[in-house]
Amino acid sequence: MPADSWNPDIAGRDLKYYIFDWDDNILHMPTYIHLERRLGNGEWVPHIVSTALFSVIRKDTATYRPPGGDWEKAFVEFRDTVPRTESKFLADAREAIGRLASGEDKAPPSFETFRKTLREGRIFAIVTARGHKPETLRRGVELFIDRVLSDAEKAEMVWNLRGYIVCYEGREKNDGMTDAQVVENYLSMNRYHAVTNPDFIAAVKAAAMPNPEDSETRKQFAILDFLEWLFKMVESTGSHRPVSVGFSDDDPGNVAAVADFIRHTLSERFPSVKFVVYDTSDPDVEKGHKLVVSGQMALF
Repeated sequence: MPADSWNPDIAGRDLKYYIFDWDDNILHMPTYIHLERRLGNGEWVPHIVSTALFSVIRKDTATYRPPGGDWEKAFVEFRDTVPRTESKFLADAREAIGRLASGEDKAPPSFETFRKTLREGRIFAIVTARGHKPETLRRGVELFIDRVLSDAEKAEMVWNLRGYIVCYEGREKNDGMTDAQVVENYLSMNRYHAVTNPDFIAAVKAAAMPNPEDSETRKQFAILDFLEWLFKMVESTGSHRPVSVGFSDDDPGNVAAVADFIRHTLSERFPSVKFVVYDTSDPDVEKGHKLVVSGQMALF
């Protein structure tokens, strides 16, 4: 692929977009939740758990609780509040990628799909129960591109991105842009939602969503925000081709809540869209259990 070349096949490409949870879906992050566990004698003792285990025990309030009843203390590693030279999120992402590269860990269910999404230059959203700022999540994606994609895959990504710019924005907007500027433009088009971030919670409350303190409700709001943002971009291209959106999450509770939200709200608001939900809670099922909620197109 010569410098500044672009993929001419982009004009006829299908319109597939993606929503990813991050932990245990894209990467197995070495980030822990700090809890207290109740012993048989009734004593409560400090107990740390992984995100995968927390998705299983989080409603067992008889056995597990946050330190002093404060969930912020439980999720301190999932925030940007601790002063560091590098955010905990980036440090953990770097470690997780390193373990994959060394063969110490195996790839989570959506790792390859996310890698393919980046290579193809598809629009996506990161929707996670973490509490980081959007720019922190974006830097995690930048790290993924830098550390996971090969040089050939990075060139393929830029080739496809230039194709989108030429086909949908006009050739003049592609002239003179460096590869770094092309990637920067692409990353700015995606959405990065950490649903326990204070600013995000304030937005959910301002939108008068029911049960704004509920994690599933916040993820629903994040998905709706992404779809509205996505359709503004699709409509601006003048394309009338079918659209498909895939959502993956390793928490069965979130999967059920999102599937219900699609059936009763999103399918009515976006009737032409095919929604596909992937339950990635079982690591032995490649790409997760697939649930087609609406539409007719094949996805993945």
